[in-house]
Amino acid sequence: MTGERRKARTMALKVLYEVDSARHSADEILDRTLADCGLSDENAQFVREVVSGVSQHRNEIDRNIRKFAPTWPVEQLPVIDRNILRLAIFEILLDNRVPVKVAINEAVELAKAFGSKNSPKFVNGVLGSVSAIANR
Repeated sequence: MTGERRKARTMALKVLYEVDSARHSADEILDRTLADCGLSDENAQFVREVVSGVSQHRNEIDRNIRKFAPTWPVEQLPVIDRNILRLAIFEILLDNRVPVKVAINEAVELAKAFGSKNSPKFVNGVLGSVSAIANR
């Protein structure tokens, strides 16, 4: 299940990245991405729910990024880091389906796979601060 769920998060990240960088429609990207990805129905639904949730709560999520990474304007963050944070903050503060530590670990793994050499440390630091408010 972990491998399948990680693959689903990776798919969600790719959709969020394309929406953010190319301004394409999330529904169009989701349909194209999920058509041949081989995910179970449950995990394909997870991808749709994460992308939808991040889209619906983007302003609130970005406020949290500004709060916990104040020296980095959200608009100036690398697109991949910004969307890893958005995905993880959605999971930590709004979705609550997985333990906070799992959401952070998964985000760090995505940062290792897709970000720069500094991305994992940056993502971990921001999400560590976010998790403090999630555990209240």
